Amino acid sequence: MGAIRTPRDKWIEEGLRALAAGGPEAVRIEPLAQALGVSKGGFYGYFRNRDALLAEMLDTWEREVTEEVMERAESGGGDGRAKLERLFAIVAAADGTLKSVAAELAIRDWARRDEAVAERLRRVDNRRMDYLRSLYRSFCADEDEVEVRALLTFSSRIGTRFMAADHGGRSREEVMLLTRKWLLK
Repeated sequence: MGAIRTPRDKWIEEGLRALAAGGPEAVRIEPLAQALGVSKGGFYGYFRNRDALLAEMLDTWEREVTEEVMERAESGGGDGRAKLERLFAIVAAADGTLKSVAAELAIRDWARRDEAVAERLRRVDNRRMDYLRSLYRSFCADEDEVEVRALLTFSSRIGTRFMAADHGGRSREEVMLLTRKWLLK
């Protein structure tokens, strides 16, 4: 009986976990194999080299945080507000490796040093902003208001992770709920 191969997506997921923990420098074949409990030989059955893995990690991340999230938000139908409510819930629950804030922040940091990653991040951010604009346009006629709401929505996903501020006796979750309510009015 032959050995069971570690699935390709496990290598990608473990690579993203390493990226989130230590940046692109932490994505090394041997430590990934050790974390998966396999030999590194299996890696080469899927990937030509480390750069190929890094590229597939970014492809997977991009697909997971854009198209798949948008498909889920759209899946329940309804108007723009209903889709935004679903989107807020999806994003709030995004704690898996691929959609984690840690992976997102690691990719953003990586993009500061790598122009190809920066171009990909710009594409992802533009796709996300375009989607948010389309949802807000369904109930906001003013293009300036659409842009502000889209920017605030997107910024709150990324920026609140960097804030250490207190919220006048409110929890961060309470303030985020108030923010969502304000954005949807």
